[in-house]
Amino acid sequence: MKKTLMIAAAAAVMMTGIAATEAVASPISKCKACHNATKDKVGPAFAKVVKAYGTPEALAALWDSGFAVADRKVAAEYPKFKKKAKIMTGQYKHLIKGKDHLAIAKALFASVK
Repeated sequence: MKKTLMIAAAAAVMMTGIAATEAVASPISKCKACHNATKDKVGPAFAKVVKAYGTPEALAALWDSGFAVADRKVAAEYPKFKKKAKIMTGQYKHLIKGKDHLAIAKALFASVK
């Protein structure tokens, strides 16, 4: 019984470490389901986002302000992405809101280089 508990405890510790490492290593990994570094997918290419905002701080400021559709530069420039505003708002609330916006923006910018 003790051996089983020790194995379960060790596995739990290892899984926590793996999850924490993945979260730090790639805060935008889930974003890649709809975005690519250089090509448009469901959402705009990260390269377009980088070009539109210029700095990670500017993109983080957009997220800090609530990610209003009217403030989205890429959606304003490309109507096909404005039509997908509800999808993007939902993903923002699920994946980005309440997290470290600057760290996520820096990871996004780094993925384009």
